[in-house]
Amino acid sequence: MINEKDEQLLSILRTNARASISDLARVLNLSRSTVQNRLTKLEQSGVIKGYSLEFGSQYLSERVCSHVAIKVRQKLTAKTNKQLRLISQIAELYAISGEFDLIAVLEAQSLEQLSKLLDDIGNLEGVERTNSSVILETKFKR
Repeated sequence: MINEKDEQLLSILRTNARASISDLARVLNLSRSTVQNRLTKLEQSGVIKGYSLEFGSQYLSERVCSHVAIKVRQKLTAKTNKQLRLISQIAELYAISGEFDLIAVLEAQSLEQLSKLLDDIGNLEGVERTNSSVILETKFKR
């Protein structure tokens, strides 16, 4: 389904989703129409779901991020997931295997806001316990 040129295209877009068709064509040594057709095919097939915003380092340096492992009572999993979705500071939520059931990635404006968010999550019906780790520095992100 995906060939080597598609993989290269995806790699470039992962680094810079705003790259122009002309720039993509130049790097891939393809025509602009070929690149546009490949993008359309990748979007229509669901390989590319959308394009997202990446924050600048200045903005991110003023944020506090944390991974929060969450153990949920089994019978309340669906309800708890719905409640977690309503917390806008949860950027990502993953179901995981192991001792905990979920890992949430939180983004807060301060340690005080993070502390309140952790209390809010811990007080949700269905949450048995949490374990959080503040992210001190991002070494790389793809």
